[in-house]
Amino acid sequence: MAQGSGGGWGRRAVLRGAAAGSAALALPALTGAAPALARGGRPSADWGVQVGDVTTSSGLVWVRSDRPARMVVQTAATESFRNARTWRGPVLGAGTDFTGVTGLHGLPPGEQIHYRVLLADPDDPRRTGEPVTGTFRTAPEGRRSDVRFLWSGDLAGQGWGINPDRGGYRIYEDMRRRNPDFFLCSGDNIYADNPITERVTLPDGRIWRNITTEEKSKVAETLQEFRGAFRYNLLDENLRRFNAQVPTITQWDDHEVHNNWYPGQLLDDDRYTEKRTDVLSARSLRAFAEYFPIRTLRPDEGGTSRSNGAGSGGGRVYRVVHHGPLLDVFVLDMRRYRNANSADRQTDDPQGILGAEQLRWLKRELSRSRAVWKVIASDMPLGLVVPDGKTNFEAVAQGDPGAPLGRELQLAELLRHIKHARVTGTVWITTDVHYTSAQHYAPERAAFQDFAPFWEFVSGPLNAGGFQAVKLDGTFGPEQAFIKAPDRANVSPAESPQYFGEIDIDGGSGELTVRLRQEGGDVLFSKVLQPGQVGQ
Repeated sequence: MAQGSGGGWGRRAVLRGAAAGSAALALPALTGAAPALARGGRPSADWGVQVGDVTTSSGLVWVRSDRPARMVVQTAATESFRNARTWRGPVLGAGTDFTGVTGLHGLPPGEQIHYRVLLADPDDPRRTGEPVTGTFRTAPEGRRSDVRFLWSGDLAGQGWGINPDRGGYRIYEDMRRRNPDFFLCSGDNIYADNPITERVTLPDGRIWRNITTEEKSKVAETLQEFRGAFRYNLLDENLRRFNAQVPTITQWDDHEVHNNWYPGQLLDDDRYTEKRTDVLSARSLRAFAEYFPIRTLRPDEGGTSRSNGAGSGGGRVYRVVHHGPLLDVFVLDMRRYRNANSADRQTDDPQGILGAEQLRWLKRELSRSRAVWKVIASDMPLGLVVPDGKTNFEAVAQGDPGAPLGRELQLAELLRHIKHARVTGTVWITTDVHYTSAQHYAPERAAFQDFAPFWEFVSGPLNAGGFQAVKLDGTFGPEQAFIKAPDRANVSPAESPQYFGEIDIDGGSGELTVRLRQEGGDVLFSKVLQPGQVGQ
């Protein structure tokens, strides 16, 4: 699967190398708020490394230091780092919580890239800490190489955090063993509004134990608390090992800020002293940009600047990541540009859930794409009715099976464009609802019929509470081919499996195979789609 031609590196060799490299990672300090700047010694990268938004020739390398340090990255074709190429990155300091990103460019396509990050004393470059290593594959340039990627979302939700008795976030080890080309996180990377307590009693009397930190003991309001929420997940060894091997494409959703938030909202939540979601979301986006390597949140690819404007609302989460001729991934942002949650039955709704500008961008980029498959990564489902309280709705659908209303109007416009512009190979993936399912949408079953058939696949959570299935809205004619969900709310990961999805694209035939998997790797459902069709 998508093996590089250099260095003889296949999937099994990568698995062995990543497992060996992870053993050298020390468990980060549980406090983590401010590095011990007065402490002697050399800079350390105990939080691991990660790579994001990889293309045929580029990628972004991330690291966090325990003190001010210059970030230096070396890349090579082999583990020996013979003939290594050196990339001089930024100086990491308090302004970015000692995190930094270095952009790599001019990389060979379809190859296994080995990299190591060194942290140097900014006053004495000869004083460097122990290097931290990782590996990733660049996207293939030709069509004959297979592609595999995974997706899921929802981490440390509903108070279910890192449980050492279960081995932590062990689903990441299941996913690492699949050795994908990349992983797409569909949002809710953190639960800023869900504190983590030391103990939770399960319905059968068992005790769920959590690793806890000061920042995760309350809801996140300050920039430091949001940073601590993102940092919390990196305490898990499985996740750090996964990050050292698997590149990421990351999007966000509501729990990066607050459950079901929208721009302009004032919170009715007694736990908060800061009630303005616009203030909270700006702080969260800044921390999000500091803790994930995302190209559109940065002004350049050279790693020379980390002043990305995210704290004042700058930067974009929505983007398209090109993964060679077989695949383009369209990453949406259904949070930052949406209108207020409501009964959602208005007959005119230009803002919708994407905003007018993002919708124009998506239509334009879908039309421009020449990839065989256009995977649309939506942070919310399309035809599943997700309520917000008793009368309002959170996603696109609102339960009226008739003609499009409210946010459905924007989806109808997009689907109409896909059909009439003859955009082939569109597949929708999402998470959000804390169970796994597959929906097929077809005009012959729909109230709105001016669109081509398509599939939507749902998989998650990674480590959060499981929830009952929600209803389907008939406006776009969904039919559920598969569903697996708990029969009650907030079922712990100890009682209900966690889920991830897997997509394989065959380099020879171009066929795309979707598999919905559960923790442990078992396949629950699979579907094969053929290339070159407007509808499936």
